[in-house]
Amino acid sequence: MGTWPLLPPPEVTARFDAPASPWAPGHRGVDLLGRPGQAVSAALPGTVSFAGTIAGRGVVVVDHGATRTTYEPVAGTAAVGSTVSGGEEIGALQVGGSHCAPRSCLHWGWIADPDTYLDPLRLVGAGPVRLLPLGSGGAAGTVRPRPAGPAATSPVPWAPPLPRGAWVAWVPWAPWLGLVDRGAEGPRG
Repeated sequence: MGTWPLLPPPEVTARFDAPASPWAPGHRGVDLLGRPGQAVSAALPGTVSFAGTIAGRGVVVVDHGATRTTYEPVAGTAAVGSTVSGGEEIGALQVGGSHCAPRSCLHWGWIADPDTYLDPLRLVGAGPVRLLPLGSGGAAGTVRPRPAGPAATSPVPWAPPLPRGAWVAWVPWAPWLGLVDRGAEGPRG
């Protein structure tokens, strides 16, 4: 589990909206309401792999091994190559370049592979939770294909199979209540 990059835990002004394909529109992160100059912290421990300007905006990227988190617009204070712990300050929120101008917001992203975008709210336990019907069958985290014939008209809701590359993360009490958090669903761009 990670930590919020802004404290106290901020209002989420725009949620993650995964694009249908790498070139399609979407929101490849979340926007968190902040104030100019507010301290921005690394959500997870890692190594600062970039701290500079891209398209006129300050950007800090922290590499965590298999994934990396991005923060913008941020005036970075952590040097490239420095190791940071989760919750350690890496910069300050800038006014210019905010997704929610005239307010100041931090755009926080989480990326796996070169271009698979994930919902960063999952790092702090605030990602989406979806319900599956109790007794829908299968072990925790499995979703069965829609049945054919009479079972297809069953009043029990059906959940589609997870797309290739998807992963399932469970909250501790999910197996007893049938709750599942679906995670990133396929390649992003």
